[in-house]
Amino acid sequence: MIKRKFKKIGFVGTGIMGNPMCSHLLKSKYEIYLFNRSKEKAQNLVELGAHWCSNPKEVALRSELIITIVGYPKDVKNVYFGSDGIFEGIKPNSILVDMTTSEPRLAQEIFKKAEEKNVFSLDAPVSGGQKGAIGGNLAIMVGGSRDIFDLVLPIFEILGENIAYMGNAGTGQHTKMSNQILIASTMVGVIESLLYGYKAGINLDEIIDVIGKGAAASWSINNLGRQIASKNFDPGFYIKHFIKDMGIALQEAKNMNLSLPGLSLVYQFYIAAKAMGFKNLGTQGLYKVFERMNNI
Repeated sequence: MIKRKFKKIGFVGTGIMGNPMCSHLLKSKYEIYLFNRSKEKAQNLVELGAHWCSNPKEVALRSELIITIVGYPKDVKNVYFGSDGIFEGIKPNSILVDMTTSEPRLAQEIFKKAEEKNVFSLDAPVSGGQKGAIGGNLAIMVGGSRDIFDLVLPIFEILGENIAYMGNAGTGQHTKMSNQILIASTMVGVIESLLYGYKAGINLDEIIDVIGKGAAASWSINNLGRQIASKNFDPGFYIKHFIKDMGIALQEAKNMNLSLPGLSLVYQFYIAAKAMGFKNLGTQGLYKVFERMNNI
Protein backbone atom coordinates (compact mmCIF):
# COMPACT_ATOMS: atom_id res chain seq x y z
CA MET A 1 0.00 0.00 0.00
CA ILE A 2 1.41 3.41 -0.97
CA LYS A 3 1.13 6.32 1.44
CA ARG A 4 1.86 9.82 0.23
CA LYS A 5 0.40 13.19 -0.50
CA PHE A 6 -0.07 13.95 -4.17
CA LYS A 7 1.67 16.92 -5.74
CA LYS A 8 1.50 16.21 -9.48
CA ILE A 9 -1.92 15.41 -10.90
CA GLY A 10 -2.60 14.55 -14.53
CA PHE A 11 -5.92 15.55 -16.07
CA VAL A 12 -7.28 14.33 -19.42
CA GLY A 13 -10.52 15.84 -20.72
CA THR A 14 -11.40 19.49 -20.18
CA GLY A 15 -14.95 19.70 -21.52
CA ILE A 16 -17.96 21.24 -19.78
CA MET A 17 -17.39 19.02 -16.75
CA GLY A 18 -13.64 18.50 -16.75
CA ASN A 19 -12.69 22.15 -17.15
CA PRO A 20 -14.19 23.42 -13.88
CA MET A 21 -13.10 20.25 -12.07
CA CYS A 22 -9.51 20.80 -13.14
CA SER A 23 -9.80 24.46 -12.17
CA HIS A 24 -10.66 23.46 -8.59
CA LEU A 25 -7.51 21.34 -8.39
CA LEU A 26 -5.39 24.23 -9.68
CA LYS A 27 -6.89 26.55 -7.10
CA SER A 28 -6.03 23.95 -4.45
CA LYS A 29 -2.37 24.38 -5.45
CA TYR A 30 -1.81 21.04 -7.16
CA GLU A 31 0.67 20.88 -10.02
CA ILE A 32 -1.49 19.94 -13.02
CA TYR A 33 -0.39 18.25 -16.25
CA LEU A 34 -3.23 18.18 -18.74
CA PHE A 35 -4.29 17.05 -22.18
CA ASN A 36 -7.43 17.64 -24.18
CA ARG A 37 -8.12 16.87 -27.83
CA SER A 38 -8.86 20.54 -28.42
CA LYS A 39 -6.13 22.67 -26.85
CA GLU A 40 -8.24 25.82 -27.05
CA LYS A 41 -10.74 24.30 -24.60
CA ALA A 42 -7.92 23.98 -22.06
CA GLN A 43 -6.34 27.37 -22.67
CA ASN A 44 -7.94 28.97 -19.61
CA LEU A 45 -6.41 26.25 -17.45
CA VAL A 46 -2.97 26.76 -18.98
CA GLU A 47 -3.33 30.45 -18.18
CA LEU A 48 -4.09 29.47 -14.57
CA GLY A 49 -0.81 27.54 -14.43
CA ALA A 50 -1.52 24.05 -15.76
CA HIS A 51 1.20 22.38 -17.84
CA TRP A 52 0.12 21.36 -21.34
CA CYS A 53 1.02 17.84 -22.52
CA SER A 54 0.99 16.60 -26.09
CA ASN A 55 -0.88 13.33 -25.36
CA PRO A 56 -2.14 11.12 -22.48
CA LYS A 57 1.16 9.22 -22.43
CA GLU A 58 3.03 12.40 -21.53
CA VAL A 59 0.45 13.17 -18.84
CA ALA A 60 1.13 9.76 -17.29
CA LEU A 61 4.89 10.21 -17.47
CA ARG A 62 4.72 13.48 -15.54
CA SER A 63 2.05 12.67 -12.94
CA GLU A 64 1.44 10.64 -9.79
CA LEU A 65 -2.33 10.50 -10.10
CA ILE A 66 -4.20 10.78 -13.41
CA ILE A 67 -7.87 11.80 -13.69
CA THR A 68 -9.75 11.22 -16.95
CA ILE A 69 -13.19 12.49 -17.90
CA VAL A 70 -13.91 12.17 -21.62
CA GLY A 71 -16.97 11.58 -23.78
CA TYR A 72 -17.56 7.96 -24.77
CA PRO A 73 -16.22 4.49 -23.93
CA LYS A 74 -14.28 4.52 -27.21
CA ASP A 75 -12.54 7.69 -26.00
CA VAL A 76 -11.72 6.05 -22.68
CA LYS A 77 -10.20 3.07 -24.52
CA ASN A 78 -8.09 5.34 -26.69
CA VAL A 79 -6.92 7.46 -23.75
CA TYR A 80 -5.82 4.40 -21.77
CA PHE A 81 -4.90 1.78 -24.37
CA GLY A 82 -3.96 3.85 -27.45
CA SER A 83 -0.45 4.08 -28.89
CA ASP A 84 0.03 7.40 -27.05
CA GLY A 85 -2.20 6.35 -24.18
CA ILE A 86 -1.78 6.39 -20.44
CA PHE A 87 -0.64 2.79 -20.16
CA GLU A 88 2.27 3.56 -22.50
CA GLY A 89 3.68 6.11 -20.04
CA ILE A 90 2.38 5.06 -16.64
CA LYS A 91 4.87 4.80 -13.76
CA PRO A 92 4.69 2.13 -11.03
CA ASN A 93 2.51 3.02 -8.01
CA SER A 94 0.61 5.68 -9.95
CA ILE A 95 -3.15 5.93 -9.50
CA LEU A 96 -5.72 6.15 -12.30
CA VAL A 97 -9.17 7.64 -11.74
CA ASP A 98 -11.61 7.46 -14.64
CA MET A 99 -14.51 9.85 -13.94
CA THR A 100 -16.13 9.34 -17.33
CA THR A 101 -19.55 7.71 -17.32
CA SER A 102 -18.55 4.54 -19.14
CA GLU A 103 -19.04 0.78 -19.31
CA PRO A 104 -18.59 -1.24 -16.10
CA ARG A 105 -16.76 -3.92 -18.08
CA LEU A 106 -14.30 -1.34 -19.39
CA ALA A 107 -13.64 -0.18 -15.81
CA GLN A 108 -12.80 -3.77 -14.93
CA GLU A 109 -10.53 -4.04 -17.98
CA ILE A 110 -8.65 -0.91 -16.91
CA PHE A 111 -8.37 -2.28 -13.36
CA LYS A 112 -6.88 -5.54 -14.63
CA LYS A 113 -4.39 -3.78 -16.91
CA ALA A 114 -3.42 -1.46 -14.07
CA GLU A 115 -2.62 -4.46 -11.86
CA GLU A 116 -0.35 -5.82 -14.60
CA LYS A 117 1.47 -2.48 -14.68
CA ASN A 118 1.81 -2.33 -10.87
CA VAL A 119 -0.49 0.69 -10.66
CA PHE A 120 -3.95 1.26 -9.20
CA SER A 121 -7.26 2.31 -10.70
CA LEU A 122 -10.67 3.58 -9.61
CA ASP A 123 -13.82 4.08 -11.64
CA ALA A 124 -15.44 7.23 -10.26
CA PRO A 125 -18.22 8.63 -12.47
CA VAL A 126 -19.91 11.79 -11.30
CA SER A 127 -23.40 13.28 -11.22
CA GLY A 128 -24.45 16.91 -10.93
CA GLY A 129 -23.74 18.27 -14.39
CA GLN A 130 -21.82 21.42 -15.17
CA LYS A 131 -23.47 23.24 -12.28
CA GLY A 132 -22.19 20.64 -9.82
CA ALA A 133 -18.73 20.69 -11.40
CA ILE A 134 -18.53 24.48 -11.11
CA GLY A 135 -19.82 24.42 -7.54
CA GLY A 136 -17.52 21.60 -6.46
CA ASN A 137 -20.50 19.66 -5.12
CA LEU A 138 -20.67 16.68 -7.46
CA ALA A 139 -21.85 13.25 -6.42
CA ILE A 140 -18.97 10.80 -6.94
CA MET A 141 -19.56 7.02 -7.09
CA VAL A 142 -16.39 4.98 -6.76
CA GLY A 143 -15.41 1.41 -7.55
CA GLY A 144 -12.04 -0.24 -6.95
CA SER A 145 -9.84 -0.90 -3.92
CA ARG A 146 -11.07 0.62 -0.65
CA ASP A 147 -7.49 1.49 0.33
CA ILE A 148 -6.96 3.46 -2.86
CA PHE A 149 -10.33 5.17 -2.44
CA ASP A 150 -9.27 6.32 1.03
CA LEU A 151 -6.00 7.61 -0.38
CA VAL A 152 -7.72 9.61 -3.14
CA LEU A 153 -10.60 10.84 -0.95
CA PRO A 154 -9.01 14.27 -0.25
CA ILE A 155 -8.93 14.87 -4.03
CA PHE A 156 -12.56 13.79 -4.39
CA GLU A 157 -13.51 16.18 -1.58
CA ILE A 158 -12.24 19.09 -3.67
CA LEU A 159 -14.54 18.08 -6.52
CA GLY A 160 -17.66 16.85 -4.76
CA GLU A 161 -19.72 16.56 -1.61
CA ASN A 162 -21.67 13.30 -1.92
CA ILE A 163 -18.82 10.81 -2.23
CA ALA A 164 -19.42 7.09 -1.83
CA TYR A 165 -17.31 3.95 -2.09
CA MET A 166 -19.49 1.34 -3.80
CA GLY A 167 -17.30 -1.78 -4.01
CA ASN A 168 -15.01 -3.54 -6.46
CA ALA A 169 -14.00 -2.29 -9.90
CA GLY A 170 -17.03 -1.48 -12.04
CA THR A 171 -19.42 -0.77 -9.18
CA GLY A 172 -18.96 2.96 -9.52
CA GLN A 173 -20.14 2.71 -13.12
CA HIS A 174 -23.04 0.43 -12.19
CA THR A 175 -24.14 2.98 -9.58
CA LYS A 176 -24.00 5.74 -12.18
CA MET A 177 -26.21 3.64 -14.45
CA SER A 178 -28.79 3.43 -11.65
CA ASN A 179 -28.55 7.21 -11.37
CA GLN A 180 -29.05 7.73 -15.10
CA ILE A 181 -32.02 5.34 -15.25
CA LEU A 182 -33.78 7.37 -12.57
CA ILE A 183 -32.97 10.72 -14.18
CA ALA A 184 -34.17 9.48 -17.59
CA SER A 185 -37.63 8.61 -16.34
CA THR A 186 -37.81 11.67 -14.09
CA MET A 187 -37.10 14.00 -17.01
CA VAL A 188 -40.17 12.76 -18.86
CA GLY A 189 -42.27 13.47 -15.77
CA VAL A 190 -40.78 16.96 -15.44
CA ILE A 191 -41.48 17.79 -19.08
CA GLU A 192 -45.04 16.46 -19.16
CA SER A 193 -45.79 18.25 -15.89
CA LEU A 194 -44.57 21.60 -17.23
CA LEU A 195 -46.29 21.13 -20.59
CA TYR A 196 -49.55 20.48 -18.78
CA GLY A 197 -49.08 23.62 -16.69
CA TYR A 198 -48.22 25.66 -19.75
CA LYS A 199 -51.35 24.53 -21.60
CA ALA A 200 -53.41 25.35 -18.50
CA GLY A 201 -52.06 28.90 -18.63
CA ILE A 202 -50.08 28.83 -15.38
CA ASN A 203 -46.67 30.46 -14.94
CA LEU A 204 -44.09 27.67 -14.96
CA ASP A 205 -41.87 29.19 -12.28
CA GLU A 206 -44.88 29.47 -9.98
CA ILE A 207 -45.68 25.80 -10.59
CA ILE A 208 -42.11 24.82 -9.73
CA ASP A 209 -42.25 26.99 -6.59
CA VAL A 210 -45.06 24.78 -5.31
CA ILE A 211 -44.45 21.26 -6.60
CA GLY A 212 -40.68 21.58 -6.21
CA LYS A 213 -41.16 21.67 -2.43
CA GLY A 214 -43.64 18.81 -2.07
CA ALA A 215 -43.80 15.08 -2.70
CA ALA A 216 -42.92 15.63 -6.37
CA ALA A 217 -39.69 17.47 -5.54
CA SER A 218 -36.55 16.39 -7.38
CA TRP A 219 -33.26 17.86 -8.54
CA SER A 220 -34.56 17.74 -12.09
CA ILE A 221 -37.68 19.83 -11.49
CA ASN A 222 -35.87 22.39 -9.34
CA ASN A 223 -32.88 22.80 -11.65
CA LEU A 224 -33.68 21.65 -15.18
CA GLY A 225 -37.30 22.67 -14.76
CA ARG A 226 -36.19 26.24 -14.09
CA GLN A 227 -34.12 26.16 -17.25
CA ILE A 228 -37.08 24.93 -19.26
CA ALA A 229 -39.23 27.71 -17.79
CA SER A 230 -36.69 30.30 -18.98
CA LYS A 231 -36.22 28.56 -22.37
CA ASN A 232 -32.58 27.89 -21.54
CA PHE A 233 -31.53 24.67 -23.24
CA ASP A 234 -27.76 25.18 -22.95
CA PRO A 235 -25.94 21.97 -22.00
CA GLY A 236 -24.97 21.22 -18.45
CA PHE A 237 -24.98 17.66 -19.76
CA TYR A 238 -25.43 16.91 -23.45
CA ILE A 239 -28.37 14.98 -24.88
CA LYS A 240 -25.87 13.01 -26.98
CA HIS A 241 -24.00 11.89 -23.86
CA PHE A 242 -27.23 10.93 -22.12
CA ILE A 243 -28.11 8.75 -25.11
CA LYS A 244 -24.74 7.07 -24.64
CA ASP A 245 -25.41 6.48 -20.96
CA MET A 246 -28.88 5.02 -21.54
CA GLY A 247 -27.44 2.74 -24.21
CA ILE A 248 -24.87 1.42 -21.73
CA ALA A 249 -27.56 0.89 -19.09
CA LEU A 250 -29.78 -1.00 -21.52
CA GLN A 251 -26.89 -3.21 -22.63
CA GLU A 252 -25.90 -3.96 -19.04
CA ALA A 253 -29.54 -4.74 -18.22
CA LYS A 254 -29.65 -7.14 -21.18
CA ASN A 255 -26.50 -8.83 -19.88
CA MET A 256 -28.31 -9.36 -16.55
CA ASN A 257 -31.52 -10.61 -18.24
CA LEU A 258 -33.29 -7.57 -16.82
CA SER A 259 -36.18 -5.86 -18.60
CA LEU A 260 -36.37 -2.05 -18.26
CA PRO A 261 -39.33 -0.98 -20.45
CA GLY A 262 -39.49 2.52 -18.96
CA LEU A 263 -35.87 3.22 -19.82
CA SER A 264 -36.36 1.75 -23.31
CA LEU A 265 -39.23 4.17 -23.95
CA VAL A 266 -37.35 7.22 -22.71
CA TYR A 267 -34.34 6.18 -24.78
CA GLN A 268 -36.49 6.39 -27.92
CA PHE A 269 -37.58 9.93 -27.03
CA TYR A 270 -33.94 10.97 -26.77
CA ILE A 271 -33.09 9.24 -30.05
CA ALA A 272 -35.90 11.34 -31.56
CA ALA A 273 -34.29 14.45 -30.05
CA LYS A 274 -31.03 13.57 -31.77
CA ALA A 275 -32.85 13.00 -35.09
CA MET A 276 -34.46 16.44 -34.75
CA GLY A 277 -31.03 18.06 -34.39
CA PHE A 278 -31.08 18.57 -30.62
CA LYS A 279 -28.14 16.33 -29.66
CA ASN A 280 -25.96 19.22 -28.46
CA LEU A 281 -28.62 20.70 -26.19
CA GLY A 282 -28.78 19.96 -22.49
CA THR A 283 -30.91 17.03 -21.38
CA GLN A 284 -33.75 19.46 -20.65
CA GLY A 285 -33.83 19.95 -24.44
CA LEU A 286 -36.09 16.87 -24.54
CA TYR A 287 -38.82 19.44 -23.84
CA LYS A 288 -38.51 20.53 -27.48
CA VAL A 289 -39.44 17.03 -28.66
CA PHE A 290 -42.63 17.07 -26.62
CA GLU A 291 -43.39 20.60 -27.81
CA ARG A 292 -43.17 19.42 -31.39
CA MET A 293 -45.23 16.31 -30.69
CA ASN A 294 -48.00 18.52 -29.27
CA ASN A 295 -47.69 21.29 -31.88
CA ILE A 296 -46.91 23.90 -29.22
